[in-house]
Amino acid sequence: MKHKLNGQKNIYDVINKKKLNIVNKPIQKAHGLPNECYNNEEYTKIERKKLFENKWVVVGVASSIPKLGDAKPFDLLGIPLILLRNRKNKIKVYHNVCSHRGYKILQKKCNLKNVLRCPYHSWSYNLEGKLIATPHLGGMNKHTLKDFDKSSNKLKEVRSCIWLDLIIINISNNEIPFNEYIKPLKDRWSKFWLEKDQKLIKHSKDSGYFQLKAKCNWKFAIENYCESYHLPWVHPKLNSYSKISDHYHIHGLPNRFSGQGTVVYNPRLKGKNKLPCFPNWPKNKTNIAEYISLFPNVMLAIHKDHYYAFWLEPINHELTIEHMEIYYVGNEGANSKKFKTLRKQNLKLWHKVQLEDVNIIEGMQKGRSSPVYNGGNFSPVMDNATHQFHKWVSRNLV
Repeated sequence: MKHKLNGQKNIYDVINKKKLNIVNKPIQKAHGLPNECYNNEEYTKIERKKLFENKWVVVGVASSIPKLGDAKPFDLLGIPLILLRNRKNKIKVYHNVCSHRGYKILQKKCNLKNVLRCPYHSWSYNLEGKLIATPHLGGMNKHTLKDFDKSSNKLKEVRSCIWLDLIIINISNNEIPFNEYIKPLKDRWSKFWLEKDQKLIKHSKDSGYFQLKAKCNWKFAIENYCESYHLPWVHPKLNSYSKISDHYHIHGLPNRFSGQGTVVYNPRLKGKNKLPCFPNWPKNKTNIAEYISLFPNVMLAIHKDHYYAFWLEPINHELTIEHMEIYYVGNEGANSKKFKTLRKQNLKLWHKVQLEDVNIIEGMQKGRSSPVYNGGNFSPVMDNATHQFHKWVSRNLV
């Protein structure tokens, strides 16, 4: 077996090359990703590097650390990170490891005054990541050392940006700038969701979040979200007023996102009030809503009256935590008493829909234990968006 210099296996040591190549054939002849991509631990190590370190990945939302000094730990498939809001009101992401003895510095969410202190030997860093204190480094009560350079031992910052409240990182610092990366999707949405409207989004404090645990590989959530093919059988109530025939497919090129849209969005929430809408949403597109999987790990939805980001935290190859973040138009839409019952109903609706999907994707995980399954076939009419995602994965593994 050939191995990489760092000891990590090559993808073709784990998966037969033919199994990946067939994923990229025209959809009529293609198979999906092979079982190893869902149930093999060695594969997951390769995937972490290729898809989660080398690509732009969502690790949280800025509104979850709203105050100056707020900080929280986050582990990305075993990589310990710190998300914090510094004194300049900027979100920063650092590797959560002390430069001294490699201790994981931040253990739980907190508010930092001015210093991030390692509990092991009290080495301390400011909120810009600079190493500012090294107690007894040169011996008792000698806190400096002539040849020790503090500036080269600061916390290691991770390349990051904020977009639609999402904290998005590129650990390997090798991807194109995010503004360039996201441009195809921004251009698509600019036809009806203008940037000045996007700036109005506010996270709801009372009915803006829920979490689900899915006992399956994270990829099942993405590929399921891409398509509307399953609506009549998995979401019968939703399909009663937003039928499969009311949906259209979305294929983002270059291949970084795919999904579906509906032409009959019409919120069925009880009450006299209506949620406020984005002021510049075109009148002739009020019934349009789009549901996009932005690869690798976030599912987005835009509607005339709310936006959500459903992002995935992969724990391992068979466990995923799903985070739903819901936003409304302005603070009144997001947090006023006037729309509280509407927000509660909307949260309940999306919770039900996503929970129905969890039951399906967990079943897909169990099915991937079958030795006779070859990755499956695609409908050339209904599965294009899912095929796009499978191709993205396979091509970025090599």
